[in-house]
Amino acid sequence: MISGNPERQRLLATLPSVDELLKSSEGAAWLAHCQRRLVVQAVREAIAGAREEILSLNFSGFTRASLIQDIDRQILKKASFSLRHVINATGIVLHTNLGRSVLSERMLQNVAAVSSGYSNLEYDLEAGERGKRYVHTKNLIRDITGAEDAFIVNNNAAAVLLCLNTLARNRQVIVSRGELVEIGGSFRVPDVMTASSAQLCEVGTTNKTHLHDYCNAVTDQTALLLKVHQSNYRITGFTKDVPVAALVDTGKRLGLPVMYDLGSGCLIDLRAYGIHSEPSVKEIVSAGVDLVTFSGDKLLGGPQGGIIVGKKKYIEQIQKNPLARALRVDKMTIAAFESVFMSYLDEKSAVSEIPVLRMLLQSPDKIRGRAVKLANRLRKYIKQEQFEIVKDNSKAGGGSLPEIEFPTYAVSIKPVHISVNELERRLRAGTPPIIARIKGSVLLLDARTITDREVEVIASAIAASFYPV
Repeated sequence: MISGNPERQRLLATLPSVDELLKSSEGAAWLAHCQRRLVVQAVREAIAGAREEILSLNFSGFTRASLIQDIDRQILKKASFSLRHVINATGIVLHTNLGRSVLSERMLQNVAAVSSGYSNLEYDLEAGERGKRYVHTKNLIRDITGAEDAFIVNNNAAAVLLCLNTLARNRQVIVSRGELVEIGGSFRVPDVMTASSAQLCEVGTTNKTHLHDYCNAVTDQTALLLKVHQSNYRITGFTKDVPVAALVDTGKRLGLPVMYDLGSGCLIDLRAYGIHSEPSVKEIVSAGVDLVTFSGDKLLGGPQGGIIVGKKKYIEQIQKNPLARALRVDKMTIAAFESVFMSYLDEKSAVSEIPVLRMLLQSPDKIRGRAVKLANRLRKYIKQEQFEIVKDNSKAGGGSLPEIEFPTYAVSIKPVHISVNELERRLRAGTPPIIARIKGSVLLLDARTITDREVEVIASAIAASFYPV
């Protein structure tokens, strides 16, 4: 029997107690630098792990030194924040799993300034009385989009839900069958509509919807005509949808508001940069749409949020909905949005200051220069591995611009002494974690989403992965 093995019995007897370890010199060092609760948890778990190892069939040996090392690792893990900065070397600019938009320095400075002390979030400094939190962004959004009014909630799904609940509760909303999208996390437009208590009326077919499909579906229970931008997929081939201008004209003729869920929410005309598939918010507002909803943390390049712009009479109704308070944003989000909208007052400033736009629209030559710099640093640190600079394609990600591929350059690594999967794992487990992608038998570090200041950090981390201490 395992428990009857004399060597195992001897080692079990030598396992120190929690109290003994806490009173040791190592314990004093742990308690001097970390909270007692975390130290006690780490010590208990390490002792339990050691006991389990000693009793296991695959027992390979146990020493007090190995136990101390395990406790050190446990304490470090428990004392570290779970939400951490990572380096995105995937080339996916709006990587949903990695937090989507990177905030600009200007945004971060404003958030820090507002949140490090008190602020006039809901205080009118001129009148000396209570104010409203949304005044800090409303005029900027109106100026940039051309809309009559604006409102911000905590994400775009919430924006859609709030609009539908306000204008179409227990009434019918007509939408093309080809626009019933599913966004990340399995949230679907029909599900959001159900949660809003609006009644879905699908018209047309998956690939073709005509104006008469909308008109034939209108009844005295119809509250709204809804259009949803296909921001995260495309239907190509034998297709047809109703132009937004035609839907607006029909809405006016029938006395029905028209709502457009734009999803990604681009605030500049991307056609100047060779991208013709993404309408700008201003373009949709100028077409006469009554309500437009879009995300704050996608192509706009700000924090997570859902932005509603449109006709003042509808925005005022939405603000009075009790759900509006449940979905409202905090002072840090408002500070970030005020900053990002300030950048959009000048398109050149937006493209240079907002990381999402800067990464998407940077020239391939600039990306290649960064890849060359990284490859040179790697060759300096690591001699026997194979490094190449290769052409590849990046994606916008985050359900934005799904059909666009952005030419890029990446550093390709083909490990000699370890597998490419092991290299990827080591980088992911490092500090800071580096998230790369595997393509065939090589690891790719896409220079599009790597910043200049991260080049040396990546090179050092990869060297450490090949030559661990």
